[in-house]
Amino acid sequence: MTLRDGPPSSAPTDAELVRAHVEGDPDAFAELVRRHRDRLWAVALRTVGDREEAADAVQDALLNAHRNAAKFRGDAAVTTWLHRIVVNACLDRLRRRQAHPTVPLPDGNRDDDHLTGPEPVAPAPDQDTVLVVRDALAALPVDQRAAIVLVDVQGYGVAEAAEMLGVAEGTVKSRCARGRARMAMTLGYLRGNRNDGGTVSSRSEAATTLPTGSDRREPR
Repeated sequence: MTLRDGPPSSAPTDAELVRAHVEGDPDAFAELVRRHRDRLWAVALRTVGDREEAADAVQDALLNAHRNAAKFRGDAAVTTWLHRIVVNACLDRLRRRQAHPTVPLPDGNRDDDHLTGPEPVAPAPDQDTVLVVRDALAALPVDQRAAIVLVDVQGYGVAEAAEMLGVAEGTVKSRCARGRARMAMTLGYLRGNRNDGGTVSSRSEAATTLPTGSDRREPR
């Protein structure tokens, strides 16, 4: 079976694309990548904090998924499976470079946040604040950063993030809580700089200050 065999009006599901790829359809995996690459890229970029390393991590992860698609058993959604592979590739890279404290932090260039397509128009937060928040995110321990990126930046639920990270839900909650506390200590002075007179949410400044709207999941 190939993508061309089905009715033109019915798009195959992600699981059907994986099956078609395993059965030899040359177009199925490319369609799967097209559907999910922007979100996978956003997770990788936020997690590793470096454009080139994020691109390498996504490439490694997609090659891994391409070669090992036959091992996908359907126990989780295909997007969860793909995210798990990407996150693992990112964490492997972060752990390998932990001994090197001079790793460059994100430069705040919004053109790097997506592989393709223009940036949606949205009110831009103060750029200096964005850079400070990104630096604080990049300074978190690897496991805490990954949890914060998935839950607070990308907007995934705790249960989904737990599946992607391969840990218990309670572990994700704990990592998020510790990461938010660290960021709150680093960014506490920002509370006095907000123009609305309010306070920064304890759910971490990463969730409220980073321009994340275009990175969040689109409901399918």
